[in-house]
Amino acid sequence: MTNSFDDVDFKALVTAPESTQQSVLAQVNEVLGELSPKVRVQWALAHLPGNHGLSSSFGIQSAVMLHLLTQEQNDIPVILTDTGHLFPETYQFIDKLTQRLSLNVNVFQSELSPAWQQARFGKEWEQGLDGLDAYNKRNKVEPMQRALQELEIGTWFSGLRSQQASSRKDLPIVELRGTRYKFLPIIDLNNKQIHEYLTQFDLPYHPLWEEGYVSLGDVHSTSKLELGMSEEDTRFNGLKRECGLHFEI
Repeated sequence: MTNSFDDVDFKALVTAPESTQQSVLAQVNEVLGELSPKVRVQWALAHLPGNHGLSSSFGIQSAVMLHLLTQEQNDIPVILTDTGHLFPETYQFIDKLTQRLSLNVNVFQSELSPAWQQARFGKEWEQGLDGLDAYNKRNKVEPMQRALQELEIGTWFSGLRSQQASSRKDLPIVELRGTRYKFLPIIDLNNKQIHEYLTQFDLPYHPLWEEGYVSLGDVHSTSKLELGMSEEDTRFNGLKRECGLHFEI
């Protein structure tokens, strides 16, 4: 890395004035933008503070981030927020990748079981945006917040990519979210580059890729990609793209 920023105390930066934070991180992002995802990850593991953790949905192309991170830190905690409504193929994919990559998977769920939630609140995913928001907060956002706190994560790695949604197009590689760093090493990779990575390391797509799914979440609110649809349209019945996990935390 041309400038490793060895003179920057990233732990102390958390409490620095916001203008200082923005200035330093702007410079860091400029340099990181010229590097490969592998080198970006190596730099982040070496320089960013606290425990490191990786969130994964075990979606269509999740094998890329899981492989990328575990090649550098094989015991990194992999955080899964399990709604209890994932596709059977997703649970099977989790088992497959866990065995192949020796993943350190940490599962977090709502404190209310899926059956109890449905008895108390009904099928919230059928209750418009307000219902979806309540469901996602209970099953995705709150469990993720709890995971980050209990695992004492100081740097959160995620596989978000700009090409996946308009809401992600301006996200930086590294940013500060309160007192925690968020690191997106493949944010600028396109689908071709993702495919090339999977091919290079003989890694699998999620099995439902072959059936026409391009983005996966819960069974009840994920659709196959049809003619005239964007990737964003295939999630949450087309009402929204984000569950809030990456934008409310």
